[in-house]
Amino acid sequence: MAEILDGAPGDESPAAAAMRQSLAETRITAQHCHDVLRAFRLDATKLRYRDWDDLMAYCRYSASPVGRQLLDLHGESRKTWSASDALCSALQVLNHLQDCANDYRLLDRVYLPETDLAAEGIGVEALAAGVSCPGLRRVLDHVLDHTGALVETARGLPRQVVSHGLRWECAVIVQLAARLLRRLRRGDPLAGQVRLRRSDFVAAFLTGIPGSVWA
Repeated sequence: MAEILDGAPGDESPAAAAMRQSLAETRITAQHCHDVLRAFRLDATKLRYRDWDDLMAYCRYSASPVGRQLLDLHGESRKTWSASDALCSALQVLNHLQDCANDYRLLDRVYLPETDLAAEGIGVEALAAGVSCPGLRRVLDHVLDHTGALVETARGLPRQVVSHGLRWECAVIVQLAARLLRRLRRGDPLAGQVRLRRSDFVAAFLTGIPGSVWA
């Protein structure tokens, strides 16, 4: 895929060929795609993350490039990247927390920082239980503390975005991230799937759009 993105002939990856054509038409750098491919390689080889910084280094390639490419496609300034990276990383971690039990059981992949687990005297095996033990709950809350800081940084994104449609979309997504974070504070992803409800989407739209208009 990487070679085809860079112009190599071949039809082994129709998706990469289609993306190459899109990049040529929009004049967007292929670097964002290469960054995501780097994350794919990590997914194939890396099953554990040492600490929060290690996890953020992964999100730099698995999440941030998606937001950056979208901003580039809209012609936005790269000054938006910092807040966008925070939003994309927050969404990535929230998704990891939602899926932490299945990621461990089905893939033996754990995104919870090993240092946090060790500080509570527990191992990844705690993810195999039907409910979170007190130590694992504290680990989840510690990760949510970090994620909450990312969401707060992301709140500055909508007012930096010039495109009205994209600004509104960013504002709603920030609200959804904050609401999912609160649901994960109250819910246990081991006991059942923690997800957003229809009411969350309605509330995010009603609060996000007006806030972005007056930003």
